[in-house]
Amino acid sequence: MKFSLFLGCTIPARLNQYASASRAVLEELGVESVEIGEFNCCGYPLRNIDFKVFLLSSARNLALSERRGLPIMALCQCCYGSLKKADHLLKEDASLRNEVNASLEREGLRYEGGIEVKHLLQVLHQEVGIKAIKERIEKPFKGLRIAAHYGCHALRPSRVVQFDDPVAPSLFDQLIEATGAEAVDWSMKADCCGAPLWGVNDGLSIDLTLKKLTDGRRSGADYLCTACPYCHIQFDKVQKMILSQRDLNHPLPSILYPQLLGLSLGIDRRLLGLEMNEISLKGIEERLA
Repeated sequence: MKFSLFLGCTIPARLNQYASASRAVLEELGVESVEIGEFNCCGYPLRNIDFKVFLLSSARNLALSERRGLPIMALCQCCYGSLKKADHLLKEDASLRNEVNASLEREGLRYEGGIEVKHLLQVLHQEVGIKAIKERIEKPFKGLRIAAHYGCHALRPSRVVQFDDPVAPSLFDQLIEATGAEAVDWSMKADCCGAPLWGVNDGLSIDLTLKKLTDGRRSGADYLCTACPYCHIQFDKVQKMILSQRDLNHPLPSILYPQLLGLSLGIDRRLLGLEMNEISLKGIEERLA
């Protein structure tokens, strides 16, 4: 199994623990990840401002990976959704594809639509497999209850991303339970985290975040589990800010899935970057068998 690893912009700049934990887990599970230095932004920030620039940005990344004959594995769900959207549009519209390729040819690149775009969770679930992951677990969790946060761009638009059932997703829950933890059932697991509104309408963003945190705690979860940098930052950094401003003392810490899986695989906590999370994960290692 070999993929080009697409980190995007936010992970290297703000969430290095997601990259280091993912690399460690992938190596442990025998998945080779190749980092292409020429990758650029996926174009997501420009999607509703200049659609052609967004499309060309994503297409360039697809072409770079295609030139190496490698499928793309994205860690960020916004990047995943952007790359999938561009791939979908270019495959459906020959005139759009020709226009994009005319620009790409200046760099000796060409989009042919010959590679797949997958998210990290898909690679672990479909390529590695739940059975193989369970066989590698060294320290299964015991009595740990986790609320899986799926994220918007992994599930919608479902016809484009084809990640999981958008109404009743289960892929992430299965991956959580492969570690020995219990994936709790909670009504808001497919709802937005509030991150897209941060900086535009902070009050509404916080309200959405608080509703999810409240529902997660009500479900009996010990932690939220994420697989997107924006979602994790919202539930970690922004939650910490909310706790300080509103004098709340009942956090629901957020843990990135490769951190959770890495612990159960016996990977050194320093490689997983546990201490880099804003809200402490102290005590989680005590739940390992």
